[in-house]
Parts: sequence; C-alpha cells; structure tokens
Amino acid sequence: MANLDELLLTVQRPGRYVGGEWNAVKKEWTEDKVKFLLAFPDVYEIGMSHLGIKILYGILNDRQDVLCERVFAPWPDLEKVLRDNGIPLFSLESRKALKEFDIIGFSLAYELGYTNVINMIDQGGIPIRSSDRSDSDPIVIAGGPCCYNPEPMADFIDAFVIGDGEDVIGEIIDAYSGAKRGAGYSRKGLLQKLAAIEGVYVPSLYKVVYNEDKTIKSFSASGQGVPERIRKRSVKDLDEAYYPTKQIVPNIQVVHDRITIEIMRGCRHACSFCEAQATYRPCRERSKAKILELARMAYDDTGYDEISLLSLSSGDHSEIIDIVKQLNKEFKDLSVSVSLPSLRVEDILKHLPTLISEVKKSGLTFAPEAGSARLREVINKRIDIDKLFAAVRESFRMGWRRVKLYFMIGLPSENDVDIAEISALVSDISNLRREVDSRPANVAVSVNAFIPKPHTLFEREGMESRESLFRKKELLQGAIRLRSIELSFHPVGISRLEAVFSRGDRRLGEVILLSWSYGARFDGWQEIFAPDLWSRAFASSGVDPDFYSTRPRAREEKLPWEFIEIR
Repeated sequence: MANLDELLLTVQRPGRYVGGEWNAVKKEWTEDKVKFLLAFPDVYEIGMSHLGIKILYGILNDRQDVLCERVFAPWPDLEKVLRDNGIPLFSLESRKALKEFDIIGFSLAYELGYTNVINMIDQGGIPIRSSDRSDSDPIVIAGGPCCYNPEPMADFIDAFVIGDGEDVIGEIIDAYSGAKRGAGYSRKGLLQKLAAIEGVYVPSLYKVVYNEDKTIKSFSASGQGVPERIRKRSVKDLDEAYYPTKQIVPNIQVVHDRITIEIMRGCRHACSFCEAQATYRPCRERSKAKILELARMAYDDTGYDEISLLSLSSGDHSEIIDIVKQLNKEFKDLSVSVSLPSLRVEDILKHLPTLISEVKKSGLTFAPEAGSARLREVINKRIDIDKLFAAVRESFRMGWRRVKLYFMIGLPSENDVDIAEISALVSDISNLRREVDSRPANVAVSVNAFIPKPHTLFEREGMESRESLFRKKELLQGAIRLRSIELSFHPVGISRLEAVFSRGDRRLGEVILLSWSYGARFDGWQEIFAPDLWSRAFASSGVDPDFYSTRPRAREEKLPWEFIEIR
C-alpha cells in the first residue's frame, strides 16, 4: 500500500482512515496473538461516538494475547478508490486487510447498516456467505441491539452475541485460542465450541422450516450440545464492569466528541413500544463514587472539555442530583461542562429546576411520543402535562431558548384527534416562553413512524401502511403553521425498510445481498438511500416486504426471534 497516503488525499475526509489518534493502541503483529478487528458499519464519525466500540477495544487490548484494531465503513469515494486500485479494505492501526485477522466483530446498531456489513466483508477479501468460508478465513461475529433479531443476517454472520458483551468477549477469545492450539482445527469445530457459550447464537447450527403460507413452522437446533434457546448475557454489576478511561481521542470532529460515562444500564419504565427497555433489563446503576472516579481518570487521559452522563433515562439515577453537583464542583475551574443527553421528561420533572442550572445549556429534549393523554396511556408513556409545562416554563426562565420534541405517528389505535393533539401540545410549549420575554420558543419537532419492534408488547402489531402515514403527515403539516416550530419527518421509506429487517427472518438474506449487488450502501443516510434498488431486490427475490412490515402476527404464529430469552 505504498501509494495509499496519496490516494487518501483524493477523498473527502481522509482523516477517517489514517488512524494514529491519541490513545490508539498499535501492537506488534506476532503469531502468539489473536488478531481481532472491531468493525463498525458506518462512517468513522458515528462509529467513534459509540461507547460499545470503546469498551471492547479497551477490554481486548488489555489482554496480552490479543491484538485489537478498528475498521469503519468506507464512504463511497474511498470505496471507489480502493476498488479501482485493487486495494482491500484495511484496519486503521496497521493497515492490514480484513482477511488477515482471526476474528471480525461487527457492531450491529442499526438495521440499515446491513448492506455496509456485506460491503465491508467483500472489500476485506472474505467470502460474503458464512457457508462459503474455509478454515483459513476469519470468524465473523456480531453483537449489538439488532442481534435481538439476528435472522435477516444469518447467512453472513458466523456467530451472534446476544446481550452485554463485556464478559462473553473474553470467553470467545478463549474458545478461539483453545481451538487453534488443539490438533485438527476446523471452522465447524470452533463454531460448535462458540455455540456452547451462553449468549452466543450460531445460525448455521439451527434449521428453519416454513409453512405454505410462508410463516415459520419450526425452528430447531441441529447439533449435539447446541441449545434450543439463547439466553442473553447481562452484566450484573456496573461498578465492576470494564470502563475505558483511556479513550481514543479522534483526529477529526465526531458526532459525540466528549467523555461519555454510562451511569445506568436498562430503564425503570415499561413503555410498550420500546425495544431497548425490554432488552436491556434489569436496570443497573453505576455508583456515584465510581462515576466520579471514572470521570477524573477519563479527563486525565483525554483532556475533553465535556462529560456526558449516558443512559436510557439518566434522570432516573437515584443519585443524579449529587452526581451532577459534584462533577460541576470538581470540573468547573477546568472549564469542563456536564451534559445529560438522555433526559426523559417523566424522570426529571421533580429535579429539573436544579438540573437545568447545573448542566450545559445545549437544548432541552423531551419525548412525549403521542399528543393525547389517551394514546400516551395506550403506549404506557405516563406524563403529567401540567408538570411538563411547569418544567419547560422554568427552563425558559433559566436561559433555555430551544426545545426538541419527539413524537411517533402510526401508533396502535391512533386516530386523527391524536394527530391534532400533537399540534396543540407543540404550540402550547412554544408559547410558554411568552411568559418570559413575550416571544415564542423555537421548537424542533421530530416525527417518526411507529415500528412494532421485537420483544415489546407491540411485537405482533403491523406497521401502518405508507398511504396512511403520508396522510397523517399531511394532517400534521397543515396544523402546525407557527414559524417558530420546525417540523421534520423521518422518511417513511427508510422506516418501512427498518421495519422489514427488525421483524424479518433469514429469507431476507437474499434481498440484502441483491440490494448490495445493485449498489445499495449507507441506507440510513437520506442523501444516499436508494429505494428503487430495494424495490428491485424485493421483486427479484420474490419477497414481499409488507409480509414483514405491515402484516399483523397472529397469536399462534412463531416469531423469528422467539428463541431468544431476554429476561
């Protein structure tokens, strides 16, 4: 790759691919080390904002017998440069091709990254289908939220990790090392060993039989010692769990360019639509003392000027007020701010006046999800609107000028009255600022289509039709006319495709492969998403996307993800 540096100068953001960042680890490439490559199927700026990647990178490189490096999805400009010059996709640390590693570990955070996974495997010189790989090819594994329904990617991934990865990753390394040291190594033998690890799913060891109506007839293990059901892995004590204080400091601006400390895993609420609250149970807190200790160490190792306290519902932490106050006390003179990016309105109403005076004024974000009290009751999103108004009013008095609100349309039992209630609620919140300075507040309203996710109370519901969602979108656009309100909709086509793959089975593998071969990449990016390529792939494969997205599932129907135990 002698001319690679020159070639990188021809792409938009070469800083994505050069590596060499502060705190990056580059180990000597020796035979005694297991070579592990962490792969994130999106651009560097997004992948380097992902805490899970940082945790696994630290855990693996802390082991003397492991060498761990990183790779991110190449933007189309780099992909073209690499393919035109016959250069395989390479790791950041040593610029080794993917095929030279022992294990490739993909983080599946979003279903619309699936074509990027295929593209990275192909560009790395590895056979795309698991069944086509030989004993000399790397083992391709995957973890992350999408693995709670791994079936659409079953043809391409050798083994999935279900649940928390901190403990199981070491067991996978040990199994690989043991298999390699033994006589007569084989990929099949290693996969059998991996399948025996709790929380690891090896799809090639399971057989699926379908009914004539295309629903699942049976799903069964096909090897000795292979469990019929997969129980998710769960870290029991966050204080004892690994946290990477010596985090890599990127050379270019990334989405979340700051110290991120996970203060709690799981959620105390039970919103009927939320897959995260269902799959990340039980709720576990990191103690105040540990959070403060990690914050001090991370600051010393990175020098960041912001500390973000991360969880699904940070305001729910039993010590949140004391944590914020103590962090501000210790870091104020260092010009380090504290932020709470994941506040939920129902968690923080009683604390908001105190919190908003202590945290960075980067904007307030609330997620009422539905406009009417009736519909919020249906989805178990319990909010006292009067208290919400009081909290927002107090926020405006203390200097906030902008509010972001998240809503969904297409929820079960939703009607036009519920849509009208969204408009009324948004307008009321904007007008609360008039009590402060006689001007309406700027309100950014983000609207997404509801997707019935696996493992939720709504998992058997069907997604609303494209036509109905477009009609409701027009209703909302017609009702919200204030200039101070910025209304944005997540594209229905992207949401529909997400629904297909979050609710689908392994027959979708052919669709993914076809769409990639037609040129689909970065499907979650609005400016790149090409729906015509997906329509062509569905038509060519004979797969009806509505079978997976809008079709309700009967109570007796077997679901593709039923074999995964989340509790």
